[in-house]
Amino acid sequence: MNRRARISANIVMTIVVIWLLIPLLATIIYSLFEDWTGIIPRGFTLANYQKIFTDPAFLTAMYQTLIVCAVPIVITIIVVLLALFVVTVYFPRLEKYVQILCMIPYTIQGVILSVSILILYAKGKTILSGRMVMLIGAYCIIILPHIYNGIRNGMRAINMNMLLEAAEMLGESKFRAFFKVIVPNILTGITVSSLLAVGLLFGDYVIIRNLSSTSVNNMQKFLYQAMKRSSTEASAVFVVIMLITFAITAVVLTLQNRSTLEKIRNGGQ
Repeated sequence: MNRRARISANIVMTIVVIWLLIPLLATIIYSLFEDWTGIIPRGFTLANYQKIFTDPAFLTAMYQTLIVCAVPIVITIIVVLLALFVVTVYFPRLEKYVQILCMIPYTIQGVILSVSILILYAKGKTILSGRMVMLIGAYCIIILPHIYNGIRNGMRAINMNMLLEAAEMLGESKFRAFFKVIVPNILTGITVSSLLAVGLLFGDYVIIRNLSSTSVNNMQKFLYQAMKRSSTEASAVFVVIMLITFAITAVVLTLQNRSTLEKIRNGGQ
């Protein structure tokens, strides 16, 4: 790529980034003022942020959101890894059926899923009738296609069978070799799919509203309540949600890059 083409590409990318950031910047500005009905906002204030960070309901919502996001993601990753290990190593002919099953949640709407779960389990007296258990189960179903695609694409990028055979020649079992050799090599796919799942679960309102009622509160439910009180407060809540999402993404990517650099250094030694 010559210099002129590189400069043109950078200009286009800069314009696209600015265009995508305009709504977020406008929301940030709106949350920092008391009123913005004219061309210029009026009444600079940090009261909205002070209010939400001193509100116990917001802190509870943030904590519960992180819990109901992390637990389903971890469970789904473990289940998908085990399923793909069995299918890839022992039953490769069943892979297409596993893929079909994992893609089915793409066609299921949140309202239909939550109502169906309530009809099946809400009246029971088992552990499955618990509100938190139903919510985590529903979230596992919703994020299943994203987790599966990320992990499966990572496996396709490496020669999994060759690596397993090499590990077996060194005395490792297939199961231990899978988690000690294959999983570290597909960590990028796991990370990307996990971040997609975080964004999806952070934006959920329908499923958690139907399944948890008032027993579990998340950021979207708090945002909906804030919209009833004040539009500027709701904007501040939205900005905080975006910052938390960005922070999670930055931390995960930093840890991944650090792990990759350590592997490169160890390999070089």
